[in-house]
Amino acid sequence: MIIITGGTGQLGSQIVDRLLERIPVDRVGVSVRDTQRARDWAARGVRVRRGDFSDRPSLAEAFEGATQVLIVSTNQTREAAVAQHIAAIDAACDAGAKRILYTSHQGAAENSVFAPMPDHAATEHYLSKTGTPFTALRNGFYASTVQHLLGRALETGELVAPADGPVSWTAHADLAEAAAIILADEGRFDGPTPPLTTPDALDLDDIAGILTDLTGRTIRRVIADDSEWTATLIGNGVPAERADMLLGMFQAARRGEFATTGGELENLLQRPATPVRSILEEAVNRR
Repeated sequence: MIIITGGTGQLGSQIVDRLLERIPVDRVGVSVRDTQRARDWAARGVRVRRGDFSDRPSLAEAFEGATQVLIVSTNQTREAAVAQHIAAIDAACDAGAKRILYTSHQGAAENSVFAPMPDHAATEHYLSKTGTPFTALRNGFYASTVQHLLGRALETGELVAPADGPVSWTAHADLAEAAAIILADEGRFDGPTPPLTTPDALDLDDIAGILTDLTGRTIRRVIADDSEWTATLIGNGVPAERADMLLGMFQAARRGEFATTGGELENLLQRPATPVRSILEEAVNRR
């Protein structure tokens, strides 16, 4: 049985959906914190069990009988994130899983200035020491993040953010389909995968240009001072720690940490990856 954690989340739910197109439903299970939110999966015949990264006994039950476990990374950061990932990895090993998969990032690195990247690197390192075969999915940066960076650009005509760099923005749907393909073809990758990204890396200047084309209105890229931008976030109620973490994303992009691209995602999908333009078009049309 293949167990997917976070089976009701934005990525996990799409992975389950794509996996059900490839293998029988009685071979699929989800581990979720709130089983009520997974009622639709249960109705389709998916095994639903409660599993919480902070509750080790629940993971033992959720992973029972697993041949593969896909661990979708937590939204925590630093020590809390790594501790939760380790708990899930240990539980998967104890359950006898023959392979553990983990949703990592193409920018995973111990020395990254963006907090989640060292977390991914530490998790990959722990996986490598377990003795259990593993696959780390080196996913591109989620393209949905772009919409959160736009601010009021569509109203003001100015895309205001700190200096950045090219990012291989990649759609959740594409990454979910790739994960399902890899799960259904056990052992296709051993260890970290090649970068699973779109073939292009775009910076916010490029994004502003696409928005200009889509709206027929000039959207100008405006670079904000790091400290002023962070202070504005904090003034709007964002906790200081989170504001600093978000700034780290821009700082990492400047260093080229998210610029890596590759063709492996399109090879898996056997089609072109979803361009960020399509995602921006949806955002414009929702206005």
